[in-house]
Amino acid sequence: MATDSITDMLTRIRNAQAVSHPEVDIPFSQLNYKIAKVLESEGFIEKVSRKGRKPKKIIRIVLKYKDKKGVISGLKRISKPGQRIYLKVKDIRPIRTGFGMAIVSTPKGLMTDKTARKKRLGGEIICEIW
Repeated sequence: MATDSITDMLTRIRNAQAVSHPEVDIPFSQLNYKIAKVLESEGFIEKVSRKGRKPKKIIRIVLKYKDKKGVISGLKRISKPGQRIYLKVKDIRPIRTGFGMAIVSTPKGLMTDKTARKKRLGGEIICEIW
C-alpha cells in the first residue's frame, strides 16, 4: 500500500483509463475527494461520489472518454511528501500552454492554477493534469 494517497489515486485513475474501465474506486480521504471534485468541475472526469461508511469508505470516480480514448492523457504528481513544491503566484505558469492544468493547494483551498492566478494566490503545486 502506498503511503502517499494522492499518488495512489493518480496511479489508479491512470491505470483504469489505460484499460478503459468505466469507473475506479479509491480509498476515501478528504484531500483525494477535493482533488476529484476539482477534476470533475474542470471536465476531466464524469462524476465523483462518496460510497460506504468507515472504515470501508471509498470515492467512486466515473471516468470520461471521447472516441474511446481517455480525456486525461497525462497525470503527474509534482509536490511529493519528501519534496514539497511551493510557488508564488508570479511563478505559476500555464500547463502545456493552457491545454492542461495544475491543482494548487492555497490558503483558500484547492483550486486550479488558472483560478489561483486570477485570485493572486500562491501555494503548493499538488499535481498536473493534461
